[in-house]
Amino acid sequence: MRIAISTDGAQVSEHFGRCPSFTIVEIEGNEIKNKEIVNNPGHHPGFIPEFLHKKGVNCIIAGGMGRKAAGFFKQYNIDTVVGITGTIEEVLEKIRNGTLENKESLCSPGSGKGYGIEKTER
Repeated sequence: MRIAISTDGAQVSEHFGRCPSFTIVEIEGNEIKNKEIVNNPGHHPGFIPEFLHKKGVNCIIAGGMGRKAAGFFKQYNIDTVVGITGTIEEVLEKIRNGTLENKESLCSPGSGKGYGIEKTER
């Protein structure tokens, strides 16, 4: 399984689309096989789900995400897990232990303005 985590430094980013980068982790069983950090390629409707799909991602983990974005991920059969906080290493530990839980999104529409990568239209 390949998991993308919205990343801001060593932390999970509250706003998936505006995060500076994504940590993409390949996990087999409870073992991390590979971990890479990729820069956010740009934030406009539907682009990041397609970008992560092309990278073989099966699941996106973030602090927050709107319903429209979640719908784009669903089109690519990418599971969404939101409401997540903490460091990337803490999240990876929860994944390995099977204790990571989907919660309420941490961001509301428009709350990410001024943070990270600005949203553009195509």
